[in-house]
Amino acid sequence: MPRELSSDLAILERLIEFRDKIVVDVGCGGGALVRDLSARGADVIGLEISEQQLATALERDDQSGARYLVGRAEALPLDDGSVDVVVFMRTLHHVPPDQLTRALSEAARVLRPAGSTYVAEPLAEGDYFQLVSLIEDERDVRAAAQAALANAALAGLVRITTIDYDVRVSLRDLAALRARVVSVDPAREELFDARTPELAEAFERLGEPGEQPGARSFLLPMRADVLRPVAR
Repeated sequence: MPRELSSDLAILERLIEFRDKIVVDVGCGGGALVRDLSARGADVIGLEISEQQLATALERDDQSGARYLVGRAEALPLDDGSVDVVVFMRTLHHVPPDQLTRALSEAARVLRPAGSTYVAEPLAEGDYFQLVSLIEDERDVRAAAQAALANAALAGLVRITTIDYDVRVSLRDLAALRARVVSVDPAREELFDARTPELAEAFERLGEPGEQPGARSFLLPMRADVLRPVAR
């Protein structure tokens, strides 16, 4: 059965009530989700692992009113019971595998009793996964993230809702792919450049033609989970 074609934000809006709520975006990257949720009435905290990783989000922030903190998923710099929603948007699999349950435990710790943890994770399948696997094969870390979610009770969370969906990734050219993957992890830059001919061939072979000449369109399968604290 074909998956629904949607966007990460549309699925999040469907599953989570965040207006007038305190939301922490764990691994906020360039801050796009922070800005989107702020514009929709949430009180958002963007979290990244270093000042360097936060720099782009701070630069792009348009007086959204959001706050930004340096910290790690496995040691959230937040008080117990201080937020309504913890979001991991394509970031849980970047947590070291031996710290995944700890990260989910931290989410449970900082949530208010009626709060929710929202996790959206890319699945290890599809043409976009084949393409980026030439740079870094994340099959094992993505599987580890799903295993941690399946055992969320160990972290004091219970899975409430799970939805699989597809996101369309449109890239104008190979340079756009490079910018996308390097923004997630700057260490990928050297590997990308070393494998550019192979990546160029795969870029043309996989996916479908985009709207503009030279552009390509790929499907990225995703899984979204809503988890709530185990009743105490």
